[in-house]
This record gives sequence, C-alpha cells and structure tokens, in this order.
Amino acid sequence: MRHRPRVDLSSLTTLLKRAVLAFLGVPVLVAVALTLVDSYRRRGKKPNPFPTSPAATVQIGDGTVTTYTYGQDLYDDMLAAIKEARQQILFETYIWKGDEVGERFKAALTEAARSGVEVYVIYDSFANIVVSPRFKRFDPRLHVLHFPVYAAGWRFFDLRRYGRDHRKILVVDAKVAFVGGYNVGAPYATEWRDTHVRVTGPGVFDLKRAFADMWNLYRRPRNGTRPLLLETTSDWEPRIRVHRNVPRLWMFPIRAMYIEAIARASKNVWLTTAYFLPDPDFAEALTAAARRGVDVRLLIPAKSNHVVSDWISRGYFSQLLDAGVKVLRYRDAMVHAKTATIDGTWSTVGTANIDRLSLTGNYEINVEIIDPELAGSLEEIFRVDESNCLQLTEDEWEARDIYRRFTEFLLNPLRPLL
Repeated sequence: MRHRPRVDLSSLTTLLKRAVLAFLGVPVLVAVALTLVDSYRRRGKKPNPFPTSPAATVQIGDGTVTTYTYGQDLYDDMLAAIKEARQQILFETYIWKGDEVGERFKAALTEAARSGVEVYVIYDSFANIVVSPRFKRFDPRLHVLHFPVYAAGWRFFDLRRYGRDHRKILVVDAKVAFVGGYNVGAPYATEWRDTHVRVTGPGVFDLKRAFADMWNLYRRPRNGTRPLLLETTSDWEPRIRVHRNVPRLWMFPIRAMYIEAIARASKNVWLTTAYFLPDPDFAEALTAAARRGVDVRLLIPAKSNHVVSDWISRGYFSQLLDAGVKVLRYRDAMVHAKTATIDGTWSTVGTANIDRLSLTGNYEINVEIIDPELAGSLEEIFRVDESNCLQLTEDEWEARDIYRRFTEFLLNPLRPLL
C-alpha cells in the first residue's frame, strides 16, 4: 500500500510568507532608496520661473467663477475675503505650513474671530505632523478640528476610516468660496504651479455644506464641539456641481464623474494632474477616447515632489502612447493642479489627483462646471502650461535604458497602494 508524502504545512506557510515579503519588500526598499537619493539631490535647489495666466473671471448665472494659477495672487484674494468677513469663515486645508504665509493666514483668522466672526478651521494632522506644535496652538475663539492622524480607533480593519482630509476650502459669509489644489505655505505661493477657483453666487452653498458635513462627521461632542447647522437654500445653479469623496460613507463620485465625462468626449480631453496612477478602468477610458479620434492630452510633472509616484506612473506610458494619448511633462517646477476640460464645455477643478489615494481613498472635493466660457479659460491655461512642457514621444520612450525598465518593473507591485 502506497503512502502519500506528508505535506509540511508549517514549511509551506513559511515559504509563502517569504514569497509575499519578497514580493512587497523589494519594491518598498527600492522606493525608499529612490526617495532618499531624490531628497539628497534636491537639497538647496529652487525651481525655475514658469509661465502663469492672470486671474480670469467668468459669469455663470447669478454668480462668477475666477481661476487662479499663481499662488500669491490666490492668497492675496483669500486674505482679503477673510478680512472682509462679517459673520462666518469656514477654512479647511490639507497642508498648513508654519512659515510666513501660514502665519499670515493664522493671524487673519484670529483677528476675524476677535472681531466677532464665527471661525471654523479643519486641517489634517498627519499632513502637518512636522509643523511646530507652537503654530498649532490657536486662540480659543477659533473653532478648530484637527483631523486625526489615526481615525480608525479599535476598528483596525475598517477601510472607511483611513482616508486623509486632502481638501482645500475657504467659505466666507456664504458669499464667496475658494476651492482647488493649493495648500497653504510659502513654497506654494511662488514655486508651485497649481489651480484654484473662487466661486460666488448660488454655487457657494454646496461648498459651505461640504465643509459643514465634514465638521459634523468628525466633531467631538464630548469636548463641547458644537455642530454646524445650515439653512436650506432655494437658489440652484445647475451648471455648477460639487462632488465629494467621503470614505467614511464609502462614497467616491469624483472617479465616476471623470470616467463618465471622458466616455462622452468627442473632440478633446485635456487633463492635468500632479500624480497619474489610475486604475485599469480609468486608463482604459482615456485610451478608448484616443482610439476613437479624441485629442487626449495628459499633462504631468516631469519631476514631481514624490519620485516614487513618478516612477510608477511610467508603467502606464506604453499603453497611453500606443493609443495616441499625448503625454506632456511639465519642466522646471512642480505642477500640482487637478483640472480637466472636455469638448470646450465641461470642466473640473478640485483637490483629487488621478491616483488610488485620491479617487478611492481620501476625502476630496471637485467642482464640475458646464460652461463654454470657463472651459475656454481653462483651455487657455492648459496651452500656457503646455508651452512649458516636453512631449514624450514613442521613440524616446522605447529607447529608455534597461535600468529604467527594471526599476519600473520592480515598483509595479506598489501601484494599488498609491
């Protein structure tokens, strides 16, 4: 009678663990090495000047939308709005540096609170973990919500509780609101190319409601933090829609907004993003549009502030170039904008990058606007940015050396994490 060989389950388990460790551990080590080398190379370097477009205002219904492409111009108008506040200020940001620009905003918000204005502030604690604790001490008249570094509590495996607050919103007196990619800090004022919009009219209410919902979701009643109550509004601007990713409720409409708009494109899709790490369906939407004759252009940084993201994003270039997508790499400065225009009518500006963290992970907010004049303004901004880009050609891409190909291969397992 034959005896079957006994399977040593413990040895098999050990081998499996080692295989998984190697599969993920090697890419992580490569990513750490790339980050350290890139950080060393960047020390003391300043970005070169880059072209910008002046702030431009478009009338939409009973309100306006103003585009900003230079941080200092945006900050000046945000601070002016804060100074003119009479009733309420809602301020939310991802990064709030404790430098001279950050201090200006803190001082303006504090002065408003001292003058009797209700001031509510939300900022992400993890994104500002290196900011001085002194800067994060606020006048007690400000209502401040520190979005926690770790929000899952004992629910370790609840993925809905791990998103970061990546939004950037300012609403003043329910009359004017600002939203877009700009964080608050001196480097963003002059060294980064980003896009923000100012909204007036009925569109402000949805941004106010977005802030209030975030505040009410994470406020701490035990600490006496009171809820933000909103009155209903009878005004409605159908050409302006606000989309919010809310991981806690497992809501991610921004991704669907993009894919639906791209699927309807017949003329052009011009997309700018700081980090391009799409899921397969998003990448397929872009390549399918290009194959049916749509002018698809993707504008990304030649070198972003996250070198690992740059390397991983290269894994999509063959697919894009084969389909006819134009890949444009922004030179000499970090482009951090999150914008798109389609067919001269549809536009979006917001905080969501084209990566997993933004589209299916973090709290994000994008404004979707259906208006030819605004689309025209954003197309002109795209052309200005394009003048500072190098287009990646198929020949150049195919000629890359074995070292680059091997590094791209090693980092591929990290795609789902970013």
